[in-house]
Amino acid sequence: MAAEPPSDLDSPLLPQWYSAGESEPEVIVVITSDEEQQQQQKPSENVIASDYGNPFDFLGASLPSLPPPTPADPFRNHTPNIEGLYEWAKTIVCLPIAAVRMVMFGLCLAVGYVATKVALEGWKDRESPMPRWRQGIMWITRLCSRFILFSFGYHWIRRIGKPVSREIAPIVVSNHVSYIEPIFFFYELFPTIVASESHDSIPFVGTIIRAMQVIYVNRFSPMSRKHAVNEIKRKASCDEFPRVLLFPEGTTTNGRFLISFQLGAFIPGFPIQPVVVRYPYIHFDQSWGHISLVKLMFRMFTQFHNFMEVEYLPVITPRNDKQENAIHFAERASHVLAGALNVLQTSHSYGDLMLLTKAAQLGLDNVSEYTVEMAWVERSFNISTSEAIDFLDKFLSMKPDSRGHVNIQGFSAVLRLGLCPFTEKIFTFLDVEKCGYITFRQFLLGSAYVLKQPLFKQACIAAYDKFDDGHGYMSMRQLGNLVQHAVPNLHHEKLGQLFKLFNVDDDGLISRDDFMSCLRRNPLLIALFAAHLNFHISLEVL
Repeated sequence: MAAEPPSDLDSPLLPQWYSAGESEPEVIVVITSDEEQQQQQKPSENVIASDYGNPFDFLGASLPSLPPPTPADPFRNHTPNIEGLYEWAKTIVCLPIAAVRMVMFGLCLAVGYVATKVALEGWKDRESPMPRWRQGIMWITRLCSRFILFSFGYHWIRRIGKPVSREIAPIVVSNHVSYIEPIFFFYELFPTIVASESHDSIPFVGTIIRAMQVIYVNRFSPMSRKHAVNEIKRKASCDEFPRVLLFPEGTTTNGRFLISFQLGAFIPGFPIQPVVVRYPYIHFDQSWGHISLVKLMFRMFTQFHNFMEVEYLPVITPRNDKQENAIHFAERASHVLAGALNVLQTSHSYGDLMLLTKAAQLGLDNVSEYTVEMAWVERSFNISTSEAIDFLDKFLSMKPDSRGHVNIQGFSAVLRLGLCPFTEKIFTFLDVEKCGYITFRQFLLGSAYVLKQPLFKQACIAAYDKFDDGHGYMSMRQLGNLVQHAVPNLHHEKLGQLFKLFNVDDDGLISRDDFMSCLRRNPLLIALFAAHLNFHISLEVL
C-alpha cells in the first residue's frame, strides 16, 4: 500500500527510510534565475572582494567568480563491479553460457574477417563507391555481426520507427553509449562511418571498418578535421555511397546525459536522421564508462539477456535562412535527441574523458572531480584539450588529496617560489570560494582566465624586454632582478628552480621563446613582473 503524502507543511517530504538509505542522489539540481545563469556564463564580468587585492589588475583583469561546477558525470558506469547475491549467482550460473557465447563471438568474428578480406581482395580504387558484388559478399560479415550481438545477449532488439531512404537523409546521427551501436548499425545500415585513425590498427576490426569506406579523422589535427568534413560532404552528396553515420558526441557516455556535439555532421548542410539508442537495465549498466572493455564484455557474456532499443526519429532539415549555421543546426539536433532520451545536456566533451582517464590511470579517487566541461572551457577561454592536460599534470604535481583539493603548501611548492605573500596572493585569487584549498577546475579556469586577457601577450613581451640587454637572452641574475619586487627575499635555491622553469630548452640561458613558452604554460607567473609593467603597458595602449 502506497504511503500517504504529508498533509502539513512541517512534515518532511521524504520518509525516514528514504533519507536513511544507502543510495546516493543521482543528480543535484541547482535552480537559478535567468539573470544568475547569464552571470555564471560570464565569469570575467563578476567581481568579488579579496583581502589580498587583485594580482592581475595590471592586465585589466577583474577577480572572477566562477560558475558552480555541474554535479553530473556523463562517463560514470553505475555498475562497474559485480555486487549483490543475485548478480553473483547469475554470473556463476551463466559461466557455461558465457563460454559458448565467447566461442560464437570468436567464430563469427573470424568468418566475418575472412568474408571481408575476400570482398576487399583486388579492390584498388577505394575512393569510389564499393561495387555491388563486393557489397553482396559483405552481407556475410553483416550477418556475422548480428550473431555477435546475439552472443553478447542481444537476442532481440526493439526498434521504433524506420530509417528513411538515403535520398531523403544521407547522414545519420546517434547518441553513443557503448561499442554495441557501431555493430548494430553495421548490420542494419552498412553505413560509411567517421572514426578515429587509431581504429585502423585494431586486429580484425580495422579490416572490417575499412570495408565500410571509413572516414578517418585525427580529432586534434585541424587539417584532418577539415579533410573529414570534405569527405563527409563528398560521400553524402553521392547516392552511390552508403549513408554516412556519425556519433557527434565523439565518445561514449553512460546514456543519462547528452554531451556537446562536434560539428562534422552539420557543416555539410544535408538533412540528417537522428537516432537514439537506449539500454534499459536493472542490475547491469551496459554503458562503456568508467569500466574496462574486457570487464564490460565479460559482464555482457554473463547476463541472461541484454535489452536494447533503437528509435529512428523524424528527419531534421537545415533551414534555408542565413541565420542558421552549423552550430545552430547541431543545437537543434541535440535538443531533439535529448528530448527523445529525456536526459540533460551538458558541456562535457571528449576532452573531459581524457582528463578523467589520466586521473584514473594514476589511481586517484573521485576522478569525476577532474572533469571541467571542456566544450564550455574551449568556447570561453580558447584552451585546447592538450593544454588542459598540461595544466592537469601541473596540478597533479601539487599532490591533491583524495577529494582533489590542493592546499597552499602544495601550490607554493610547484610555483617554485616557496610560501610567501606573493604565492598567498595568487592562491587567494584562485580560491574564489575562500575554502582554503583549490580544485583542478579552479586552477585551470583561473589560469585560462589570465591567459585570455588581451594584454597578456603584450605583458610577456614587455617583461622580457625590460631586462634584455640586447644579447637576446636573460641570465639568472637578470631574472632575479626582475622578480625581486614581487618576492624580495627569494632564496638562491628557489631562484635556481625558477630559472630552470623558464629555461625551457635547458641551455643555461632564457631566450625570448623560452620566456614566452614558460608563461604560456604558467600564466599565473606573469604577476611576478607586475611592478615593471603597469606604466609600460599603459603608455603603449595610449
